[in-house]
Amino acid sequence: MIQTIDALALGAIELPPDQRFALAQRILASVEPEEILETDEAWTLEIRERMRRYDAGETQGIPAQEVFAELARHLNP
Repeated sequence: MIQTIDALALGAIELPPDQRFALAQRILASVEPEEILETDEAWTLEIRERMRRYDAGETQGIPAQEVFAELARHLNP
């Protein structure tokens, strides 16, 4: 039986927190793209290199508040 989103949400909210979390994970997993091993490996290498450069003082971090403000300016001109 197919229910409306509102009815499903009301039922899900009544679940214990651990079951709500498990349900949320299952729903998210159903819409996430399939993992591609080469992509994961490439991102791992990129992250390690960025961390190395940061630790070596070759780059500087940007405060999250600045990043989000810049993003907001681009998304809401």
